[in-house]
Amino acid sequence: MNALTLPTRKAEEWRYSDLDALAAIWPTPAPTRIDVAAGESARHHLLQDAADGAAAVHDYVIDIADGARCDFHVLNIGGKLGRVTFAVTLGKGSHFELNGAIIGGGDQVLEIVTAVTHAQPDSTSGQTIRSILGQRATGSYLGSINVARDAQRTDAFQSVKAMLLDRTATANAKPELEIYADDVKCAHGATVGELDRQALFYMASRGMDPATAKTLLLKAFVAGVFDDVADEAVKDSLEAAALAKLEALV
Repeated sequence: MNALTLPTRKAEEWRYSDLDALAAIWPTPAPTRIDVAAGESARHHLLQDAADGAAAVHDYVIDIADGARCDFHVLNIGGKLGRVTFAVTLGKGSHFELNGAIIGGGDQVLEIVTAVTHAQPDSTSGQTIRSILGQRATGSYLGSINVARDAQRTDAFQSVKAMLLDRTATANAKPELEIYADDVKCAHGATVGELDRQALFYMASRGMDPATAKTLLLKAFVAGVFDDVADEAVKDSLEAAALAKLEALV
């Protein structure tokens, strides 16, 4: 596909996107490149909180050299279209960790798309994504783990869970494995559910109002996504933005 050609739904990675919103900002900026040198560690984060009605696309290309590590935290909550993509290549004995949350309402379309390539032996990766969607929002995680033929002893996982606050909301989850090596440990799982009515009833019976009860349960659902953010100021900022978005939904 030419860089100036607007994508279509025939492309798997754009199947659930809002192409009308995308057209308003197309072509999107060049990807942000992150190179982690051998033996080094890097931490990055993104709060995607575009204005109502706007579209935002953030693309990352990440190369992690031998023995290096990259941790990335993302909170995707803003705009009519909010899309974050990662193309990651891992060297020998390196590690990539992605922890992300999608929280959307109204007619928002929010997406996290990943392609993690284990190119060398003994590399590891983990992807943990939590989505909370209300009203007519659409939240999508499309993630692939690709293990090269020589990337023996790869250890990788994807954990994707979505919570629907309304039956009109939509969650798309497509974890995918493509493995050419034979000595690997790879796992993925995806679930979509609703708030526990028994838990809500119990909390109401203890005098808690419905909005507070829902907010507490939703906070518990995304708990852990930002626990290992090293910078306390960044952690507080991400958690505060997530809580404000949750309160607006319930």
